[in-house]
Formats: sequence, C-alpha cells, structure tokens
Amino acid sequence: MKLSRRFVVLTVAAALVGVGAAPAYASPADDFYTPPTTLTSAPGTVIKTEPMPLYLAAPGAGGSYPAVAQRVMYTSRTENDEPVAVTGTYIDTAVPWRGSGPRPTVVVAPGTVGQGDQCAPSRAFPLALNLTTDPLSLSANQELVSSTLWGSMGARVFVTDYIGLGTPGVHTYVNRPEQAHAVLDGARAATALAGDPDSPIGLWGYSQGGGATAAAAESAASYAPDLNIKGTWAGAPTADLLDVLNRVDGTLIGGVIGYALNGVLERNPSLRSRVEERVSDYGKAVLSDLSTECIADTILKYPFLRTETLTKDGLSMSENLRSIPEAGPIFDKLRTGTLTPSVPVLITSGVNDDTVPYGQARDLANEWCGQGASVTFRSNPLPPILPGAVLPNHFGPQIIDGYGGEAAAYLMDRFADVPTAGCSID
Repeated sequence: MKLSRRFVVLTVAAALVGVGAAPAYASPADDFYTPPTTLTSAPGTVIKTEPMPLYLAAPGAGGSYPAVAQRVMYTSRTENDEPVAVTGTYIDTAVPWRGSGPRPTVVVAPGTVGQGDQCAPSRAFPLALNLTTDPLSLSANQELVSSTLWGSMGARVFVTDYIGLGTPGVHTYVNRPEQAHAVLDGARAATALAGDPDSPIGLWGYSQGGGATAAAAESAASYAPDLNIKGTWAGAPTADLLDVLNRVDGTLIGGVIGYALNGVLERNPSLRSRVEERVSDYGKAVLSDLSTECIADTILKYPFLRTETLTKDGLSMSENLRSIPEAGPIFDKLRTGTLTPSVPVLITSGVNDDTVPYGQARDLANEWCGQGASVTFRSNPLPPILPGAVLPNHFGPQIIDGYGGEAAAYLMDRFADVPTAGCSID
C-alpha cells in the first residue's frame, strides 16, 4: 500500500506540535518499576499494568486520535537466559485500520535515551518530557512521532523500555540478544493485552532501535516462533558494536560509548578487571556518572567526548578493547548478522552517517542476503552537514526514510502480504 507523503508529513507535524492543554500530571511512582520477587519463566507474560494519560496525543486521520495507553511490565530473558522484568508502553486506538488485512501491532524499539532509570521512554510518554530533580535530568519521548504515526493509521503500538531502563539493574545498551528479547517479548505482551495472539506484527526502529529490531528479526525464528511477524524496519542498525563505538568516539554523543561499556561489563564481570586496569580514575568516575544519565544530560556534560581522555595509555577505548583477548569473543557475540531473519527486513542507512557507520549496515544486508533472507537495503544520499554534530547526518536520514514514508510503506505492504523481491541492495 502506497502511503500519501502528505499524510505522513502532517501526522509527524501534529505529533511534534501536540494538541490540547496538559493537566497537572504526577510522574509514575517508582514502585510500578519494582518487579515482584519471583518472576514467571514464561517470556512475554504481562506482570502488571496501569493507565497512562497521553496529554500530547496528536490528531490523526479525520482530525481525531482517540487512544488509550497503559504502562506495562512484562517478563523477558537476559543473554544468560535468566528471567527479568521489562517495562513499556501499550497504546490502543479506536481509529479504523487504514491498511489491508487484519489490524496489526507495531512494536517500536526506541533510539538512544540514556542509561539512567529516569530515561525509560514510558516515563516520558504522557507529557513527551520527563524532568527529574534527583538526579537533575531531562529525557524526551523520542517515539512520540512513531507512536502517533502508527496509531493514527489504526495500528496498535507497543514501545519497549528495554532491559534495565526504569527497572533494577544496568541498562545493557546495544546488547544484541537482550534487545531482541525485549522487543519480541514486548510483542508477546502487546498481543496478550489486545487479546489477539495472531495479530500481524511489524517491528520498527532506528539507530539503537534499528539494532534492536534487526536483532529481533534474526532471533525470531528460534526465540519467538509463535509471533506472526510480517516485516521489520531496521534504520541505521548498530550491527557491529566495535565499529559503531569507533565511529561515535569524539562526536556530540561520544558519551554513549560509556553506556555500551557499562552494559558489557554488567553482563561480563570477568572482563571488568581487564578494562579497569586500563581506565584512569577520571575515566572510572565518568563511566559511573554516565550510568545515571539520559542522552540530553550526557550531551550537556560530556559533548564530543573522546575516550582516550578516559584511559591511562591515552589510546581510545576501542583500541584498548581490541587488544584485550577476552573482549573479542564477547563483542562477536553482540554482533548482528550471525543468524538468519525469517521475516522480511528493510535496512536503511545514510552514506554520510557520522554516528552509525554506513558500511557495517550494508555488510549486514549482504550477510543476510548470503544466508537467503529477504532483505531490502536502501542508501540515503544526504550530503554531510557539520560532521560529528550528529543531528543532521544521523537523524536526517531517519526523518527522510522513516517519516518520509518509505519505511511505513514497506511495512504496510508486508501487512497486505505484498510479495517481496527477495534481496534488493541499492
């Protein structure tokens, strides 16, 4: 189904502006994010829910967007196959489904929001922003546009918070298996809440979210064969973590390297001593600080962070990690592309992306094609603008490809069971 570019643009604009006056709103109590002592071993089980207001819900088709949202806690699994609680946001809408086939559920994997518990997207959904004073921190709901786009087309929407955001423990940022599990189990929780276990499912994500949906697509056959996944958009996927860390070093959001390293050490304590012997006292303090921050805080406090300022030898964190023998197998395990997606995938990437390297995204498409998967890869030719500033070169392609209509049209075709062309790499 071909989407009207005007419809998509108007929907996005409405989401960015918002409608209506926002009444007084108390942020969710921390006790909602506290899981029960004992967790069920069944992944995707809904543990609890609570109503969530959407004060900035924007109008969709016909000028209305009647929606009901819930904050959700559900079960998932760590990379070590241990049960863990994850939170997220479920949005149902009375808008009629605009596409073909049964009404679908779109599972959104958010882009980078940070590593502190206050950064969980579900905390920012009601007002689009979450401001805390202890710690002093600001987090934005980056997925307001995505949720409004799909909700206004009549799809159910589920946005995962990922493992460790809001809930106890360190958020394991860009951890391939754990992001895949959070997305797929979020889909299970959403279909349970909808009372429709056979609901067609689309996976939607960009940047960290693109890495998460790519990981989910290649893990679905073995981890969640019960789900009726029709297609996936993986925009600027973080497929090769070491390559991504090397590229982002020194950019406006260079501090995200700390998020990734904190997450790796959380799951691989045997690596901690080898890393800590190479990190200076200042570096250790920075890593600890980053573990409690949202991305806006990190940009304000550590803009253009270069990781050689954190090490004793003055070499970058990537160079240090590549020289630690134990680190290689760990990062290999986190690389996307070792499994074969059982569902069609659209990968988009900007040729001048200064945050998530174009080459590793294209390599992922080629790897999957070589394995017989159905993959469409599209390059975004946006020219470089202020390299290292992130906003134009990384988020520009997201706006063009994700909200310009191509990614949504791709999923709409999958929901309509339009055949794919196998592999198509531009």
